[in-house]
Amino acid sequence: MKLIEELRWRGMLQDIMPGTEEQLNKEMTSAYIGFDPTADSLHIGSLVPILLLRHLQLAGHKPYALVGGATGMVGDPSFKAEERKMLDEATLQKNQAGIQRQLEKYLDFDASLPNNAEIVNNYDWFRNISFLDFIRDVGKHITVNYMMSKDSVRKRIEGDSGISFTEFTYQLIQGYDFYWLYQHKNCKLQMGGSDQWGNITTGTELIRRMGGGEAFAFTCPLLTKADGGKFGKTEKGNVWLDPSKTSPYQFYQFWLNASDEDAIKWIRIFTFLTKEEIEQIIASHQEAPHQRILQKKLSEEITRFVHGNEEYEFAVNASEILFGNATTEVLARLNEEQLLQVLEGVPTHDYAKSTFDQGIDIVSFLAETGIFPSKGEARKMVQSGGISINKIKVETVETKLTPTNFLTGKYLLVQKGKKNYFLVRAV
Repeated sequence: MKLIEELRWRGMLQDIMPGTEEQLNKEMTSAYIGFDPTADSLHIGSLVPILLLRHLQLAGHKPYALVGGATGMVGDPSFKAEERKMLDEATLQKNQAGIQRQLEKYLDFDASLPNNAEIVNNYDWFRNISFLDFIRDVGKHITVNYMMSKDSVRKRIEGDSGISFTEFTYQLIQGYDFYWLYQHKNCKLQMGGSDQWGNITTGTELIRRMGGGEAFAFTCPLLTKADGGKFGKTEKGNVWLDPSKTSPYQFYQFWLNASDEDAIKWIRIFTFLTKEEIEQIIASHQEAPHQRILQKKLSEEITRFVHGNEEYEFAVNASEILFGNATTEVLARLNEEQLLQVLEGVPTHDYAKSTFDQGIDIVSFLAETGIFPSKGEARKMVQSGGISINKIKVETVETKLTPTNFLTGKYLLVQKGKKNYFLVRAV
């Protein structure tokens, strides 16, 4: 299957410039996508452009990932209600380095390949261009009328906050990126989200007017959730690719909790499974939706891709602790950091560590930690078989807890009924 055909059935194609598909079918084509360093990590909204570059490379073309050291100083106004906060140079450099490390994980940079991936930074060609040189040599080729006709600019001009000259010139700066890459890297194609269409076509226009060349472009749709919520956001904020910002377990849970409608769309976009495989998974899911076959496969594929096999296995085992039938052996294998990741949000109670030295009976423990309001209620729940400690059911009210029951030397996981969990920390 050719690249454009592949992207079209996956739902990853929105706007496309005439001649683009023919160019890609004709020869190995160099193409790029830009990533502005607004943070030191990309989030899952950036996965779509990363996957576009990956599909491009798998189809035999050459991908360039542009880290916007220069454009990051300006800020893209596209469909933003107000101007971005300006970042200082030290922050930009830190962000650029973080993004570059991430991009190197997902593309093949082997220099022996004819289509090896490359990372470029537009600060490298902008730092020696003066303002006067830029407006004379580049600005004269694009009219103000042309720039104002772009939706992203027009909406800001018509809005309450307006648009600064800095942001107004952004499309010229991004357009010059395309022109520079065309001239120096034979880059003939730019890709990006659909909100970038105006900026991208400005680049193709500069290439035509400044160099007499022909360039191409296509965009992918901006993702939304079926419930109208913003894609890539949770109650806690962005879902990041950096495991220190969003743990692999939380990352896995985001995809696992997708609605059926979203999962059907996302498994096409965020995995490299074939059309036949995806259709089979969807069919199996629809026969037994309660088993969440679709969400489990989506979560597996994208977690393996972003975080690797080991972190995926941890995320699955960790999920079983709260939502499945994990054993105490699974719990015992977790270190403190992993345990707290998994149990984030579970009510936590502190209890004197010395109390465990001689053994504390289960009923007193449950009442004194506040898990039950009284010993009587605690006793009834234990007798009915409704209490587990570290995923082991408590069989009798005579059970005593000692330091040998601790997880990572100081925690106990208490389960009340099927769904209520409490974490007790010995202090």
